[in-house]
Amino acid sequence: MIPSVIASEIRSSIEDFLKTEFRPASPGFEDLIQRFLSTPEAIFKGPYLSVSLPFRPGSTGTDYFPDVPMAFPPHRHQEQAFARLKVPYYQSTLVATGTGSGKTECFMLPILDHCYQHESESGIKALLIYPMNALATDQAKRLAGLIYNNPKLKGKITAGLFVGESEREPKAIMGEENIITDKNILRQCPPDILLTNYKMLDYLLVRPNDQSLWSGNSPETLRYLVVDEIHTFDGAQGTDLACLIRRLKARLQTPKHHLACVGTSATLGGSGNKGEMLSYATTVFDEPFDENALVEEDRLTCQEFLFQFNTFINPLPIPEPEQLEFLKASNYQNIQQYICAQYQLWFESEITADFHSDGWRVNLGKKLISLPIVHNLLKVLDQEPINLTELWQKLGRKMRLPKSDDLVYQAALFDSLIALFAIARSENNSARVPWVNIRLQFWLRELRRMVATVAEKPQ
Repeated sequence: MIPSVIASEIRSSIEDFLKTEFRPASPGFEDLIQRFLSTPEAIFKGPYLSVSLPFRPGSTGTDYFPDVPMAFPPHRHQEQAFARLKVPYYQSTLVATGTGSGKTECFMLPILDHCYQHESESGIKALLIYPMNALATDQAKRLAGLIYNNPKLKGKITAGLFVGESEREPKAIMGEENIITDKNILRQCPPDILLTNYKMLDYLLVRPNDQSLWSGNSPETLRYLVVDEIHTFDGAQGTDLACLIRRLKARLQTPKHHLACVGTSATLGGSGNKGEMLSYATTVFDEPFDENALVEEDRLTCQEFLFQFNTFINPLPIPEPEQLEFLKASNYQNIQQYICAQYQLWFESEITADFHSDGWRVNLGKKLISLPIVHNLLKVLDQEPINLTELWQKLGRKMRLPKSDDLVYQAALFDSLIALFAIARSENNSARVPWVNIRLQFWLRELRRMVATVAEKPQ
């Protein structure tokens, strides 16, 4: 997926829709929509570009948990979470890292390791609470794969999804892409890991037919209590959750400070309110969260990222405004043609390897580092999201850019470079790991009606 190309296609599609939907029939208004769309920020705002550098790698390999190996070596922030949540520490933890940072693995692997080491014990050992059924269902599929593809866990560890929605064909056994969803089976044979939402958990504590779910639990059986997207539980809903957790502990007679409570969020970290976050978690879970309980993402600095490749600077020329038609993605039939053309524009050579192989994409990352514009671009983008016009101005203060005030050319140039960023891969862990993480935010104002000024036609 090429973010810059998708953003351009979305904008073009919206423009076509508006031209068709709002078609003035009155004389004198024929070009009203076209003039409106061509007015800067009249309806579109952005795009805003940001680039996140890779997470700082951990010091261990994929076998941090020997019985529950990972597909990739963990990030440093994942190791920090593992160290707190693994057997025998069970320390309550807040995981406040960004989207795609592996938050799920932070708690899921310690839970699976604990369940494996206590497989002979019956009862629910981990309870995962989600704010929406869609999130629970998505995580259930990931959990199913972790268990099914591990010979040590398959057939020994069970997981169940208990939400209000009913399936036409509820699953009675574990599969590669599903956990147990048959409510009768879950009542008869409580799983090691139960996924639900906080409203359903309320019912599970009071409905007579559901009490068998907890029949296998002794006071110390439940070890992990996870609340995903904990920032969504604010105000009255946060109070409801806090009361529900206290009722759960009372129902199971859980010893004080026994549970390892986990809260995850992609939006809470990095704002300097660590004390407030830990206090909030302590209040909600009624468990202690010490000063080291907050795990935040740890990314490479720009300097660390740039100089890890040991690549010499290659001052190749930047594509000029005269090459605008070659920079436009709309002039190519498919992504492959577009990428090959941009590669040739920037590096003055052709892609000789198989386009679908990973090898040349890893090499592309190294070649990108050799371009001075990439060094300066990453330094500017390392601060905050920025629109392309401002980006061009800031970049122009750091280096010599082609002389052009054409916004179309500037956008096409950045789109070209962003496309190469998106297609490049890192060889740090696997060729499938993105070279950098790109985010392109494109804002659209709601359009309900058109209002025009009617003035007397000048003589």
